[in-house]
Amino acid sequence: MEPLHHECGIVMMRLLKKPAYYREKYGDIMYGLHRLYLMMEKQKNRGQEGAGFAAVRLTANPGEEYMYRDRALGSGAINEIFDGLAGKYSKFTREQMADEKFVARNCPYIGDLYLGHLRYSSGGTKSISEVHPFLRRNNWRAKNLAICGNFTITNADEVFQEIISHGQHPRNYQSTYFMLEQVGHRLDREVERVFKIAEENGLKGLDITRYIEENIDIANVLRTSAPIWDGGYVVGGVTGSGESFVIRDPWGIRTAFWYSDGDIVALTSERPALQNALNISADRIHELEPGQALIITKNGKMRLEQILEPKANLSCSFERVYFSRGNDIDIYRERKELGRQLVKPVLEAIGGDVDHSVFSFIPNTAEVASFGLVQGFEEYLNTLKLEQIKALGPDSSDDDLMRILSRRVRNEKVAWKDIKLRTFITAGDSRNALAQHVYDITYGTIEPGIDNLVVIDDSIVRGTTLRESIISILDRLCPKRIVIVSSSPQVRYPDYYGIDMSSMDHFIAFKAALELLQERGMWSFVTDVYCKCREQLSKPATERVNCVKQIYDQFTAEEISAKIVELLTPAGCKAEIKIVYQTLDGLHKACPNHLGDWYFSGDFPTPGGTLLVNKAFIDYYEKNYK
Repeated sequence: MEPLHHECGIVMMRLLKKPAYYREKYGDIMYGLHRLYLMMEKQKNRGQEGAGFAAVRLTANPGEEYMYRDRALGSGAINEIFDGLAGKYSKFTREQMADEKFVARNCPYIGDLYLGHLRYSSGGTKSISEVHPFLRRNNWRAKNLAICGNFTITNADEVFQEIISHGQHPRNYQSTYFMLEQVGHRLDREVERVFKIAEENGLKGLDITRYIEENIDIANVLRTSAPIWDGGYVVGGVTGSGESFVIRDPWGIRTAFWYSDGDIVALTSERPALQNALNISADRIHELEPGQALIITKNGKMRLEQILEPKANLSCSFERVYFSRGNDIDIYRERKELGRQLVKPVLEAIGGDVDHSVFSFIPNTAEVASFGLVQGFEEYLNTLKLEQIKALGPDSSDDDLMRILSRRVRNEKVAWKDIKLRTFITAGDSRNALAQHVYDITYGTIEPGIDNLVVIDDSIVRGTTLRESIISILDRLCPKRIVIVSSSPQVRYPDYYGIDMSSMDHFIAFKAALELLQERGMWSFVTDVYCKCREQLSKPATERVNCVKQIYDQFTAEEISAKIVELLTPAGCKAEIKIVYQTLDGLHKACPNHLGDWYFSGDFPTPGGTLLVNKAFIDYYEKNYK
């Protein structure tokens, strides 16, 4: 119920025809810009802090600009960028916009190759200089590079040192920036490799330039750059001469989908963005495989290259539970199944009393899981109805049959998002009191003192909104019992692959485990874990283990859930509170092709993630207890 800042979104698009073709076929000389806008807008859920894009025009003459970039900050960044372009071009007549030469001279952002980005930061800082794409300039078109990505590199120090070892001197310590410099350095070397071949073949002047741009191999650049990267990533890049690439991490942690036909090659972070922008069915869209790169040459030839050996498939399950838009056909089904998996534990939590239970959801992202939970209960009721009808025998009356058939799962909209607290409401009691008015409730949906209220959420991370707002609001309806249901398991560990949750004290499950250790006289165990975490810092990458797991291993999931209830129940709450969590097994059954669950299980897929979770516990301990 607390919104998480999470992964960025990217778009890479190459138009394979000349502008006149799109004007004639689609009636739109700005077909590429309009499709780029739609693909970015349809992924706006992936970036509320800023947006930007780069455009490359392949027909520019020497002395003319050929690589453009525009960026903006804030939740309205996409509209700010594209409204600005629309304003510039609206002054031109229809005849002028139909003239290809006029457009080339006066409409620079109408290009052949685009790279778009929507930004969510994991570090909390927000400035225009941090909005992708990042740009590296050079007088050789082939050495100009723009990159963007949906990523967090967990071994940033190692990558930084690798850059320095080659004699470079980065101007700042920011992962996107020094990845730009690293890839840019390898791009320079690739251009120089082809340059030497051109000279050996006796070429001179512009013939060398043309030879370089026609024979450069971006796969060589990636093979000499990507192996050192530890983390979850989808990184895209374009050069000034028209080459482009997108590469996915070898564990498949971050997502990327692509589509190609005779008119266009396009890639986005989410499949529905392609479906909606290009009006195509899901079966025509392909997922970029782990460790694979999609590469497009200057002349528009597309190919897939396996740059890195694929690892175990550990694509992010949180992507399925929460982050991606629910209108993807597979994600929609998986979220419904996450709800359906919870029928049995919810039935236990309400004491089997379906007739006196009302089902709902908060927030809106949990709506699809709510459908699955309700449908699961409908199936359960149908089974009971069948047994009861059979038990009536042949002499059953219409009244008896109607009494049985009229049983329904009661599904209501009990809470409505109403306001967002403004910055002038600072902190303390005033803020907490006003937080109880963020949602309006639907009075009359609950029979006071008799009904249970079952509310499903997609995840419970910090629990702050539950404690300060949601439970108190729901308690006004006077239910006998409030059952909070999480369609995901207990979030126990930080994420280091793109999600904005990196501190141990963010997690209500962690706080609950520490409370249990304190109550049971086991506090010395916390210091033992701290010492073990410190020992991990000096171990080789292949020998690292997540020592923080030992904090949770002392208790059952049910014990931790019970303590979470205590921590989240506000003073004066009249209803009995229960919390039901999804199990890891239930998560994997619902999302069988997306097994990355490190925030729940602590099983980090990369050595860098394991190192950082131990560091997070060290930082927490030293901040609070040393």
